[in-house]
Amino acid sequence: MEKLTFSFKNTKPVQHPVHVGVVASGDLEVIFKPATSKETTLHIVTGSDGFKEVWQNVLTRFFDRYPLLADIEINDFGATPGVVNLRLTQAMEALNDEK
Repeated sequence: MEKLTFSFKNTKPVQHPVHVGVVASGDLEVIFKPATSKETTLHIVTGSDGFKEVWQNVLTRFFDRYPLLADIEINDFGATPGVVNLRLTQAMEALNDEK
């Protein structure tokens, strides 16, 4: 089990919490909360060690496209980069759906 932390300088504040996904084989959950600082912070717990660079690449691509300012928690159980991007996008869409 590995714990990773990332931060990004983003500009679009999240106004309310959102939770998508589940922690299960090959899946993950994503929780967005309004930011408590001036940058996006991500705390990731993953069952797959040694993938920090892959996480960094997936997250950088996502936040280059969607500069959401939030505190984010991700609990991973072996999800592929495609599933990570899918869950992040679902969380972002859920923010828009609840307006």
